Amino acid sequence: MGDFEEACARLRRTDSLFVLTGSGISQESGLPTFRGVNGLWRTHRVEELASPQGFARDPVLVWTWYNERRAAHRDVQPNAGHVAIAQLEERYADFTLATQNVDSLHLRAGSKNVLELHGHLREARCDRCGARRPLEGALQPDEIGHTCGGRFRPDIVWFGEPLPENIWARAAAAAARAEVVLVVGTSGVVEPAASLATRAPRREAFVIEVNPEETAITPRADAILRGPAATVLPRLYETVAGRGVSCGPT
Repeated sequence: MGDFEEACARLRRTDSLFVLTGSGISQESGLPTFRGVNGLWRTHRVEELASPQGFARDPVLVWTWYNERRAAHRDVQPNAGHVAIAQLEERYADFTLATQNVDSLHLRAGSKNVLELHGHLREARCDRCGARRPLEGALQPDEIGHTCGGRFRPDIVWFGEPLPENIWARAAAAAARAEVVLVVGTSGVVEPAASLATRAPRREAFVIEVNPEETAITPRADAILRGPAATVLPRLYETVAGRGVSCGPT
């Protein structure tokens, strides 16, 4: 039995699936990478744009960049990989999707039980009192200040900051109890998120990797499906759902 057939056979037999996704699945929608929104930003150090220290020094610069990122998110659509994950969710009593992405594409594709490990750009929050406000358009310089004396920042986990404790606890618990772990579009080098695939799953969990290239996840994977998520995942879902080639006994 090949890796694809074994992967879908395992997916058919389980009631417990944990999915971890990274930037690769969003790149397939045409979304620029972290440093690729605009060539101008290549002249700035990451710490200037995505750290508490950078925000304290120049909040207008930081918001200008995040406003461009939000515009880039708005201009792309979920791809077939995002949709296939949302369809897979409907099959399992115990399903959790943890994503490192902040673009909301999984939610737009219809996924429901989504844990956004690194935050999202649907809201801003005050760096002093924690108040939140929705982001319906670009946040203007005169809107950064909050009445409490703090400043609104993107609701993102920046470099040097811990992941939200509740989100992380839920993701770690889901990964630990899962019978099958599906890892899509992540290099497996960003910690602690990568540990959800490399260390947190119980030893007998079956790990499926979907990625065009070898990654740090590969040595832990039991089935390796090379190719773009937007191609591999729909085929995987169709087969698991009984609409494609046979993947062995159920």
